[in-house]
Amino acid sequence: MNKEEQLKIIEEMQLVVEQMRLDDLEEDSSLAEEMFECSCCGKTKSLAGSIQYGKYRLCNDCVLLAETGFAIGKFKNADDLIKAMEDTRLEEMCEFIKNEEKRRIIKCKK
Repeated sequence: MNKEEQLKIIEEMQLVVEQMRLDDLEEDSSLAEEMFECSCCGKTKSLAGSIQYGKYRLCNDCVLLAETGFAIGKFKNADDLIKAMEDTRLEEMCEFIKNEEKRRIIKCKK
């Protein structure tokens, strides 16, 4: 698969995944406020446009990564993507811990 074909797939997937998010919001606007921790990136994200891949729930952004990766042959399954995103999840966890510590210190000073 050449670069041009890959770019076409990426553009098509961006449209499809965004439409999934919009469809979810049209069906149930409260999904925008319902949050979960993405199994892939580790961020707290909206349920709108998320998908369950076996034991993993992926946010809309990671669904785009997954579906694009599957289409261009970079990933065979969700496990491959989860492994590839390990550093990103760890960075997100560290950031969360740092922010919680800052909040705790601020709260103690009050």
